[in-house]
Amino acid sequence: MLRLLWNINPVLLHLGPIELRWYGLLFAGGILAAYQVGIWSFERAGGSRQETNRLLGYVIVGTVVGARLGHCLLYEPAYYLRHPLEILAVWRGGLASHGGAVGIVIAVWLFARRTGRDLLWLLDRVAVAAPVAAACIRVGNFFNSEIVGRPSGVPWAVVFVRLDPLPRHPAMLYEAGAYLVIFGAMLWLERRTELGERRGALTGALLVLIFGSRFAIEFLKEPQEAFEAGLPLDLGQLLSLPAVLIGVVLLGVAYRRSRSPARAG
Repeated sequence: MLRLLWNINPVLLHLGPIELRWYGLLFAGGILAAYQVGIWSFERAGGSRQETNRLLGYVIVGTVVGARLGHCLLYEPAYYLRHPLEILAVWRGGLASHGGAVGIVIAVWLFARRTGRDLLWLLDRVAVAAPVAAACIRVGNFFNSEIVGRPSGVPWAVVFVRLDPLPRHPAMLYEAGAYLVIFGAMLWLERRTELGERRGALTGALLVLIFGSRFAIEFLKEPQEAFEAGLPLDLGQLLSLPAVLIGVVLLGVAYRRSRSPARAG
């Protein structure tokens, strides 16, 4: 049976001592795409392009810092606690999406305190845009031949030549596809339903959809760290469960209260 042999060099080109990687290009492209969607969501909800520009800086820093700390402290704490300066070496790889999500929330909270905007209103705007960035990042993982799935005999299995000769589920592409579908769903929910008018509802919907799909797809992934082999669920699933629960709570609370103003106080 024919298999897709994936052996793309993760480095797109060299600019002197600098490497331009597919992952970095897709990461940046995802941020830019999310930014364009964020402008639309802000303006539609009564915000401004200027606010979106300011919030973008907060979100980028929160994403990178949170994702890096999440990887270091959740997946390899023993190593990084012994070598704390290595945490700063972001260019060597190692980002965790759950940590990135926490970093985004903290960044938006800081922005809300600075500007007087309501936190949940801001998070709802980010929630509409975030899935497209997440999809691009997972495609970047595909170019890096990382976060691969378990060996499989399905016709669309991929042999990641840089890893081993086994055909595997392209789990990162499953996630990318799921996130694109969720992106479409979030646009529809904001434009066609009352969720966009209830603070926290879009954020709750995103948490349920993103981390619910993540939980399911994790069953097809190889464990990322050796210690996960002894767990009934892998770490990604264990971290996704509370996120889904928080999403359900936010949806329930949103449906019990009337529309709230965008600005606090």
